[in-house]
Amino acid sequence: MRTLTALLHRRWAIPGVSGLLIVVSILAQRLFDQQLLVNALMVAAAAVAGTPIVIKATRALLTRAIGIDLLVSVAAIGAIIIGEYWEAAAVTFLFAVGHALEAATLNKTRSALAELVAVAPDAAVVLRDGHQVEVPANEVAMGEIVLVKNGAKVPVDGEVVAGTGSIDEASITGESIPVEKSEADHVFAGTVSRSGFLQVLATGVGADTTLARIIHRVEEAQDAKARTAQFMDRFSAWYTPAIMVGALAVGLITSDVVLALTLLVIGCPGALVISIPVSIVAGIGRAARDGILIKGGEFLETSAKIDTVAVDKTGTLTEGRPQLTDVIVLNPALDRTGVLRWAALAEAGSEHPLARPILDAAADAGVAPVGLADHTEPVPGKGIAATAGQHRVLIGNAALLEHYDLPDTLQATRVAEELAAAGQTPMIVAIDDTVAGVIAVADALRTDAAAMVDRLHHSGVRTVVMLTGDAPEVAHAVATATGIDEVHAGLLPEDKLDAVAALQRRGHTVAMVGDGVNDAPALATANIGVAMGAAGSAVAVETADIALMGDDLLKLPEAISLAKRTVNNMRQNITIAMITVTLLLVGVLFGGVTMAIGMLVHEASVLIVIINAMRLLRRRARQPAPRFATSCVATRRATSCSI
Repeated sequence: MRTLTALLHRRWAIPGVSGLLIVVSILAQRLFDQQLLVNALMVAAAAVAGTPIVIKATRALLTRAIGIDLLVSVAAIGAIIIGEYWEAAAVTFLFAVGHALEAATLNKTRSALAELVAVAPDAAVVLRDGHQVEVPANEVAMGEIVLVKNGAKVPVDGEVVAGTGSIDEASITGESIPVEKSEADHVFAGTVSRSGFLQVLATGVGADTTLARIIHRVEEAQDAKARTAQFMDRFSAWYTPAIMVGALAVGLITSDVVLALTLLVIGCPGALVISIPVSIVAGIGRAARDGILIKGGEFLETSAKIDTVAVDKTGTLTEGRPQLTDVIVLNPALDRTGVLRWAALAEAGSEHPLARPILDAAADAGVAPVGLADHTEPVPGKGIAATAGQHRVLIGNAALLEHYDLPDTLQATRVAEELAAAGQTPMIVAIDDTVAGVIAVADALRTDAAAMVDRLHHSGVRTVVMLTGDAPEVAHAVATATGIDEVHAGLLPEDKLDAVAALQRRGHTVAMVGDGVNDAPALATANIGVAMGAAGSAVAVETADIALMGDDLLKLPEAISLAKRTVNNMRQNITIAMITVTLLLVGVLFGGVTMAIGMLVHEASVLIVIINAMRLLRRRARQPAPRFATSCVATRRATSCSI
């Protein structure tokens, strides 16, 4: 009995049994000409296929929902009552077959989520009391040391504390090229070791891993409804009762019960109801495979309308790791090393991010300062002043030199302006009352920044805007190198928010791309907030409308292009569904389309809609990014100095 119950719960069991009864009925009619047996077998076939449909329709009615199952149930029961046993059997059998095919193909569209679940690790090898112990992955405790050997899945999020290896992070970032890992690097659960041996300190386990958050987010996103889907739900809620009332009216007017029942079957909006959800599921699934997390159908639809993209500069267009690029000597009594030594001495007491590249360069040159200056005083918006022994060291912009009434600053100012125009952050170094030289720091432009802007334009984005707190000269140098259309420089975080709001007031649908806390207000205000390099960031995965898991700029135009393809796919599916229903209704009213033929065409249209959506699951080959000759770019506020 248990085996029979399990068999009947299999996807193809019910249509299989129903179909077999129909075949036996047809053979019985031809071989024995026993109409009573033939009719009994047809009714049995209709009962086998139709019982689950009636049960679903009844449950839906109890929740005050009228759906496709009710239409088919009424049509099948009505057909049996008036003696149209073949029609009842054919309609329920075809509906059962269609339902099984829908389930199979819908599972295929959700394959991306299944793949994510499949990569979740089952076991982990941990060090406990000096011994290697294999435990279930969800039993690893925070702070334990996990051993990752060649070929094994990484069972936790963590930090490498010893060893080296190559990790395939495709399940997280969408990139198949393995990443080399060594001490202090981060690894993610579900990724796979391709070589080496790593000891990993567990910092995220179980449901607190990046992979678990991705799976949770994709589950929610695939079930979230787009605005169009919500409209279609409201439309179906009115459409289905209207079909029932219309069929009843036709039956009363024409006294043709078969015609009325046929209209019920033909009017089933199955393809229409499924046209949008199946595209959303497929689109979001494809994105997840590529390391792009889209929060839900509504955000997918909105992303297809994006015509303006606002990007932060530092850490988004640039590497976010400034380096010393120039040391220009203006005092003949000094050399390059001497200017760098004085600058490093002054910066040793500074907390500004640009102090680090100066100190690193001084260390490389062998002139790193020993200890700190006697006194270091920041001059807001201008630079810093330090005292070392009997000497005063100034490092900052031209306004700093004016503040201390230094003479002969014209040459230094001119050199600083030239460096700024080239996209670098200049800082003038003065010792006592004499200008020593100018040093410049720059943040390298990402090699794919220009390619990203180019592909955004090709994907339908009309305007790419840079919002940065850096100096106008630096910002415009970056814009020239990357092809950005509009620049807003010298902005505070609240200014970025105002800039995004202004773009929206001009009628633009704006996506804001950023990677820092200072971008949060603008990200929240934009129509779509995009987080870069979100792998490992719980906040980014949970709050961003779109989270690009890897640090790949080209994922952004890829995400927008996929959103547009998904929305186009939804429109195609709606068109297919509407044309099918219209042609069938015309065919019924003017003759030639029976109940069975109508159901067959109806189920075929459902499958066409699903198969069309499944095209989104195919990976499009990415064209290699063109390489642009770019200059370096600086990270700086509008003051263009270190403070």
